[in-house]
Amino acid sequence: MKQEVNSPPPAPGVETLSEHQSMISIIVKKFFQNKLAVIGLFMLIIIISSAVFAPWLATHDPNAQTLVDRLASPGADNWLGADHLGRDIYSRILYAGQMSLWVGFAAMLSAITIGIAIGSIAGYFGGWVDAVLMRIVDIIISFPSIFLLITVISVFRPAPSMLIVVLGLLSWTTTARLVRSEFLSFKRREFVLAARTLGIPTRRIIFGHILPNAIGPVIVTATLAIGAFIIAESTLSFLGLGISPPTATWGNMLADSQDLTIFLTAWYYPFFPGLMIFITVLSFNFVGDGLRDALDPRVMEK
Repeated sequence: MKQEVNSPPPAPGVETLSEHQSMISIIVKKFFQNKLAVIGLFMLIIIISSAVFAPWLATHDPNAQTLVDRLASPGADNWLGADHLGRDIYSRILYAGQMSLWVGFAAMLSAITIGIAIGSIAGYFGGWVDAVLMRIVDIIISFPSIFLLITVISVFRPAPSMLIVVLGLLSWTTTARLVRSEFLSFKRREFVLAARTLGIPTRRIIFGHILPNAIGPVIVTATLAIGAFIIAESTLSFLGLGISPPTATWGNMLADSQDLTIFLTAWYYPFFPGLMIFITVLSFNFVGDGLRDALDPRVMEK
């Protein structure tokens, strides 16, 4: 006769597989109940897919110039018209999406990585470590970010990599403060105290026990940050401090159309890049709002 062996109960704060799957299903269901979030997700899928498959979707070489097609109206040959150098606007918008989205995602990853590292250390260790790190955060926040960003970009060459690094280094403070507050709350929970008692290494407690429980607000912040970075890149490019032509971004396409004659005779030239920035940022905001509601800790009670 076989002896039944009872499996040990899960450690405090550790979810079973069925509980984890149930929570994920509730989060997904809650997200898809938000119609604006679903619309935003659908639009982002289309926009990102269009940028990824730009070489196959583009009808022209994005940098090919033709004298005949200068400021040509939308038609069969140029679906969204042509710019002041005769370049196809539709093809350039597709390729510009690659660069604008790349800057947004890469800068977000840089800022989130730095913010999580600083916030985790400050929140977990507390004391003088927390005081020093938070004073650094306060100093960075005290500077007007747009002027500091313009100054740094003006000093260095405005290459995509430099723009990503600068945006990441100037934008991690919000994530750091958010993660710190979450760590201050979680580090006194029973499962963290139990992990310390068992002698689990500090690094494992931080990244294996506390951070997964605090990641919800970070995901929401990261989603909203992508839209903010796309606007920042577009603003710098519009001011001539962003990514330089002939590399296309939605921002420098708007910068190229800064002419009263173009606004009066070729409205489609600034309209379509501006529309792409508007739709993309709005979609990220919709998705961020949906994730914020879905990842609300009170979602399990409803």
